[in-house]
Amino acid sequence: MSNTSTSLPSGRNAISFILAFLIFLVLAFPSSAASQLGTYLSKVQPSDLFQGANSYGVPIGEPPIVPVMRGDDVLGYAYLNSDFTSSIGYSGKPIHIVVGIDAQGVIRGFKMVDHKEPIVLIGIPEKKVVASMNALIDKDMSRVASGAERPPQVDIVSGATVTVLVMGDSVSRAAVQLIRSNRLAGAMPSSTVAAKEVRKVDTSKTEINDWQTLLGDGSVRSLRMTVGEVTEAFRQAGQTVSAGKPETRNPADSFIDLYLAPVSVPAIGRSLLGDAAYQRLVERLKPGQSAILVAGDGAYSFKGSGYVRGGIFDRIELLQDGQGLRFRDRDHTRLPILAADGAPRLREIALYVVPSDFTFDVTQPFELQMLVQRNAEGRNKSVLNYNLGYTLPDRYVTIETVPAPAQATAPASQQTNTAASSPASNTLTEQQIADDQPLWMRMWDMNRINIVITVVALLVLTGIFFFQDWLVKRPVMFAWIRRGYLLFSLVWLGWYANAQLSVVNVLTFTNSLITGFNWEFFLSAPLIFILWAAVAAALLFWGRGPFCGWLCPFGALQELTNNIAQWLKVPQVRLPWGLHERLWPIKYMIFLGLFGLSLYSVALAEIFAEVEPFKTAIILKFAREWPFVIFALTLLSAGLFIERFYCRYLCPLGAALAIPGRIRMFEWLKRWPECGSPCQRCSKECPVQSIHPEGQINVNECIYCMHCQELYHDDQRCPHMIQVRLKREKFMALSTPASRGEVPAKTVVTHKGVPIERVPAIQPE
Repeated sequence: MSNTSTSLPSGRNAISFILAFLIFLVLAFPSSAASQLGTYLSKVQPSDLFQGANSYGVPIGEPPIVPVMRGDDVLGYAYLNSDFTSSIGYSGKPIHIVVGIDAQGVIRGFKMVDHKEPIVLIGIPEKKVVASMNALIDKDMSRVASGAERPPQVDIVSGATVTVLVMGDSVSRAAVQLIRSNRLAGAMPSSTVAAKEVRKVDTSKTEINDWQTLLGDGSVRSLRMTVGEVTEAFRQAGQTVSAGKPETRNPADSFIDLYLAPVSVPAIGRSLLGDAAYQRLVERLKPGQSAILVAGDGAYSFKGSGYVRGGIFDRIELLQDGQGLRFRDRDHTRLPILAADGAPRLREIALYVVPSDFTFDVTQPFELQMLVQRNAEGRNKSVLNYNLGYTLPDRYVTIETVPAPAQATAPASQQTNTAASSPASNTLTEQQIADDQPLWMRMWDMNRINIVITVVALLVLTGIFFFQDWLVKRPVMFAWIRRGYLLFSLVWLGWYANAQLSVVNVLTFTNSLITGFNWEFFLSAPLIFILWAAVAAALLFWGRGPFCGWLCPFGALQELTNNIAQWLKVPQVRLPWGLHERLWPIKYMIFLGLFGLSLYSVALAEIFAEVEPFKTAIILKFAREWPFVIFALTLLSAGLFIERFYCRYLCPLGAALAIPGRIRMFEWLKRWPECGSPCQRCSKECPVQSIHPEGQINVNECIYCMHCQELYHDDQRCPHMIQVRLKREKFMALSTPASRGEVPAKTVVTHKGVPIERVPAIQPE
């Protein structure tokens, strides 16, 4: 206790100094808010924003917008997204996008002109990230500004979720602000929302039809192709050499007969599923939710095998209004046959329920896109897409005309009363409020389940640490708990949720303090934010061990692969203490080099931060250029012989956490006086050699695996506990129950078969 109480004030002084220094940085380096549109326009051709444009006009207003011209005609205007709204990405720097919008408020083109996103600089191709925003092209943002439509949603790119969402959100919000400011001549403000037609499914139509009738009237749509037709399509696509072998040798064989129908529509559902199955489907669906039936026959499977491995049907995608949905196994029900009279027996029949979080209107046109793959040269694949379009026949639809919301055209003095008297107006107002929420709030709302799982996992880990003495006395149970938690960190936190912390986060945070701190981009990645908050709290209690030893997905991957290697009897290398101790500083030098480089250029520092294999092994799951994959596999291979090789000697993030970890306020790892002199067992058995031969634990290097604490309590392996056990056993052998103060058990005797209770002769004092 004395050590803790004396070190506490110095820890507080250190924290106060750090906070004061950070505040000084924030105040000393204000950020610039001047528009850079004029500078970035030199990187954008007018034709990138509007087809046929050839020049720019004179900037107008503040923030500036620039007319985009074709000769003397104004086609529209160019604006910079960061001039109108926050566009701070994962790097802590704004993502600058020049956008072309016409006078009616329709986005016609865009170009990303500057960014510092690490995942795009090295990792995911920039073209792929930019292509994810194609859903914004030709979108009428005036309808979004008026509340008639939701903002368009961009396609999510795995590994760059925050970057893509920030880009789409900033472009949309900037367009809405520009339209509402009435600076576009033809884009009408929110006061001119026109009445619109609403299509609804006619639930009164419940007649049952046979298969040929359903095909004939468009209730069921089909796509039929032969093997030869598909082969020719690959050839015309320029993939003659790499098209691979066809599915069958006969070109006339059926490649696939694909059928599509919305079975949540009563008449179609009853015809194809039968009354009983349709009724079960209706009971399963939520209000407004839809379901579709996809069936196929032929040499090609629309299901594939991806859903078996990863739970996702990767060969088909439901498309509507620029948004796409790939179904998961939880949305799928396998059907053996179709109930309609005359229906053929098909090899695959699948019922998919459209998730309620995907905006889908069965009365509007939609498509089913099928991905056709063939093996190419080496391990590559050639790919073609085929779309099967569907429009619900008019006889299943009723059309209603909905007037414009009253508050959109009423004077300001009347809007309160109108909104209060109209439920529809209230709904619209709430929707507009939801759409106007900052991106980070929507990100937290979208990730509620993941947030709950992460918080529960952190609470479980906290419980493990607080009750460590009870757990380590049960080494077999504790070993399974630890392996299970490491598996959770690797599979769920890492590969599924992409919640891998990185030294880039540290560099970004520091740089943001200098250039203009903003909480929004930190909050836009909820799991990363929660983990960093937990790590910051853990540094005060246990140092860097909770993250490095339990929460780091790459660390978990190293330890689990090493456990497998040991099980397979792979020889383990233990470096001499002198060499091991001299290799420790390497990771600190790497971190200090990256930190110094980030003060000059964050983008350059993020490139050199590829010394971390996290992006390759965890975020991109090894789907990357071969030099990065070889580097990551080399580090993992070294870890098969030297447990956590990368963590010990090379990890700059571990070094960054070890530095503030020195201010921890408690010592949770217990030691005996004999530790180090003469006993060396803990230091020899420590998986990462963080215990000095003298016995003390180097908390800067400790991953808090608690193996030393298992030994601490083990009276079969720890010399100190062995002596305690032997003394206890000797005392028990030489003493009597009476001398030990134990009360002997009462004895019962009988007299002529009647029990008589006898009081013990010896009574304790």
